[in-house]
Amino acid sequence: MATSLVRSGFLRSALRGSARGSQVPKRNFASSGHHDDAYETAKWEKITYLGIVSCTVLAFYNLSKGHPHFDKPPAYPYLHIRNKEFPWGPDGLFESKDHH
Repeated sequence: MATSLVRSGFLRSALRGSARGSQVPKRNFASSGHHDDAYETAKWEKITYLGIVSCTVLAFYNLSKGHPHFDKPPAYPYLHIRNKEFPWGPDGLFESKDHH
């Protein structure tokens, strides 16, 4: 704390008895030196709403387009080899086959 008072010149000016000895010099921070916080908040709020709208429109466009449907792959003999039947039936627990 003492070193910051020495660096700011407050202690020297108080000892010299200068005219502004009772005033503490204002510290300027780099992030809020000349920016208006309300302006920045309004700007980023508009940017956020624009981003939400554009992402929604893009998602709606992508999801509304058609997509290709492919034929079923051939039944290869090495797929779904069952050497022993499952206790719940011939198919796997999460396989869904139509037995018609």
